[in-house]
Amino acid sequence: MKEIIWGSYRELRQLIHLLLPLCVHFIAEQMTVPLLVDVTTKAFCDNNDDAKSTTCPQAIYLNGLQQTVVGIFRVVMLPFLGQLADEYGRKPLLLLTISVSIFPFAVLAWSESKQFLYAYYVLRMISHILSQGSLTCISVAYVSDVVEDSMKAPAFGWITGLLALSHFLGNLLSRILPGDYIFEVSILLLALCPVYLKLFLVETIKPASRQEQHSSCLATINNVLKKQYKSMKNGLAVVANSGTLKQIALITFLYKLGMSGISSVLLYYLKSVFSFNKNQFSEILMLVGIGSIFSQILVLPFINHLVGEKGILCISLLASTAYGLFNGLAWAPWVPYMSTLFEVVYVLLEPAIYAIVSKATNKTNQGKIQGFNASVKSCATLLSPLAMSPLTSLFLSSKAPFDCKGFSLLCASLFMVFAFFFALRLYLDSGTSASDPEDNSVTIEAPLLS
Repeated sequence: MKEIIWGSYRELRQLIHLLLPLCVHFIAEQMTVPLLVDVTTKAFCDNNDDAKSTTCPQAIYLNGLQQTVVGIFRVVMLPFLGQLADEYGRKPLLLLTISVSIFPFAVLAWSESKQFLYAYYVLRMISHILSQGSLTCISVAYVSDVVEDSMKAPAFGWITGLLALSHFLGNLLSRILPGDYIFEVSILLLALCPVYLKLFLVETIKPASRQEQHSSCLATINNVLKKQYKSMKNGLAVVANSGTLKQIALITFLYKLGMSGISSVLLYYLKSVFSFNKNQFSEILMLVGIGSIFSQILVLPFINHLVGEKGILCISLLASTAYGLFNGLAWAPWVPYMSTLFEVVYVLLEPAIYAIVSKATNKTNQGKIQGFNASVKSCATLLSPLAMSPLTSLFLSSKAPFDCKGFSLLCASLFMVFAFFFALRLYLDSGTSASDPEDNSVTIEAPLLS
């Protein structure tokens, strides 16, 4: 085992040069999350005459709008940026996706007024479209280039473990740093990441040569659209040929529809009901971070041998349902803290889904079907705020038809119940059933931007 893990020092060193700036980047982003709720509600709702009301529908709607817009564009941008990274190198795309997060926080560091907050949300939408999801995907592709087959599973575990660790450290910094300095420290850390990547990260692939320099802009756009359409059509055909992939796509959609709806409004809900501030948010997120590191790195391999991926999927869906119910029916400020126990369990759902999809697909379709599953999640993410934002705002206001401030969270939990029902009926087939109708065609694609 020692020879497998430490046999290639050069590969490990290259991996450190990727994982270190990624860790710092996620720390810098996470440390701003608890403070953003206070900044947003202060800018939009500080003039509320009712001293007892901490409801801020403007902030809830704006946050839902951001999530919807980002979700729409991510459906297209995720596969597009991934293919560009295959053609023109991992390093340029990593530099792009890791750099765009600096500008939104620079706006808030300058001023936290309502006008600057609008500018922040516009820039944040653009940065999320370019970086959210794609940064992780390109990083995984880089690890696949650098690490040999026997090391890939541990390397991917390091990425997910470091992500959870970064969330914990970011929330810890948010808890101990004064609010006046959080955005400035975040900008400094975010700016260090692309500099480090530029200086130390080694490119792993040769950029594709441009064979048609004379091609017009219109021809290039037409080429891009044709290739994206063909890729989507092939992905749908592969899914249609596999019962497992069809079921897992439905389960993923229902789960993400409910969970993204809860996560998009939960902090504003807790602030309205229990007057939580950045300190309470940081404490809750820190508890989740510690538990997620433990559950993903240590508990998941052990449980997988006992119950398998389907068992993990069902357990995670039960935990996510309980998480939504306990938060929606929270009767005391300590209940949201207790619900983090369920959150530590349901984070195991996504690794289980990745494993199920991988086993139901042959090697030539791995990237295609994982990308399709990511698009399903993006569709659910952009749809959920359309219902959750107005529903949450209604039941937090004085115009609610009945007294149940967490009614929207209870409704979102129903989608996880439906997902659990389909997970119980899930049939796991082999990868040979998910064959691509165009497997005999040429598998190497020409560059998108030639």
